[in-house]
Amino acid sequence: MTKPDKQPAQHTTATAYWTVGPEKGELRREGLAAPGPGEALVRTLFSGISKGTELVVHNARVPECVAEEMAAPNQEGSFPSPVKFGYLSVGVVEEGPADWLGRTVFCLYPHQDRYVVPVELLTVVPDDVPARRAVLTGTVETAINGIWEAGPRLGDRVAVIGAGLVGGMVAKLLGSFPLGRLQLVDVDPAKRAFAEALGVEFSHPDDALADCDIVIHCSASEEGLERALQLAGDDGDVIEMSWYADRKVTVPLGEDFHARRLSIRASQVGVVARARRHRRTNADRLRLAVSLLSDPGFDVFLTGSSILDELPEVVQQLSDGTLGALCHVIQYPDSDHPATASTTTEATR
Repeated sequence: MTKPDKQPAQHTTATAYWTVGPEKGELRREGLAAPGPGEALVRTLFSGISKGTELVVHNARVPECVAEEMAAPNQEGSFPSPVKFGYLSVGVVEEGPADWLGRTVFCLYPHQDRYVVPVELLTVVPDDVPARRAVLTGTVETAINGIWEAGPRLGDRVAVIGAGLVGGMVAKLLGSFPLGRLQLVDVDPAKRAFAEALGVEFSHPDDALADCDIVIHCSASEEGLERALQLAGDDGDVIEMSWYADRKVTVPLGEDFHARRLSIRASQVGVVARARRHRRTNADRLRLAVSLLSDPGFDVFLTGSSILDELPEVVQQLSDGTLGALCHVIQYPDSDHPATASTTTEATR
């Protein structure tokens, strides 16, 4: 007897986080349809807050000219609000095709306790990757794309400017490359301990070594971009991974920029980097990203946890700076893991 693709729906509503105005978010109950053919019902275990982009949304700073391009894959609503936005979700398949039932999966989905999506939007989390750590899949994917864009070579001298979530992730991945030199550069001396945890050399911008083959800029600051150009050697490449949203940034293209034939290239995770675009899909990139998370060294990026009910308050705390985090994890009521008593953080700002 053939096993049916789906079972009767057990849940008709879901709880989701919505941005409903500048610096204002709330949890909403909404209807949840049963999965159709080729779809799966996912019960969320954990989701991660991608602080940089999500705070741009929270503060209503998405430029109108790129609003369509900046929409998350499963976003509902539109910028500036109301909008359901987010993309670091890990859960377990409760209903759907038989070969997906019970699998732990990653999905580029907003903060919501249950959701229905086509199975082609799901990435299976390997057995050796804990579900909580798997929320980092989307950030690892971003770092992979930037490294593919940069194309580091044997013996290269590389600097990564900005020791936040993305910059730290890029440095973490580059640490396994046979480089001649790798420095993680940040103005905050407290980031030295973070760099040491990653196994990467730390430097203050004033002390960073120049004549780099590649500089990857992740600080989202005008000063960081200027220093990136200064650290790049002649004919060197600066890979810009920061997103400035609606801020105006001055790029110092005078002085010796042309004489030294420097290059600035953008890296944005929406499409596969051009160096791999004809041979890799977005799904390939996600599968690679989640496979790398078998390394427990990535746990250093998970810097706090809260329960779903606290999410609106947590986002505001991240926005006003009273809560520091790299990737703050939201834990859902039906998680198989014990809930934390309250919000926890480390000194990571």
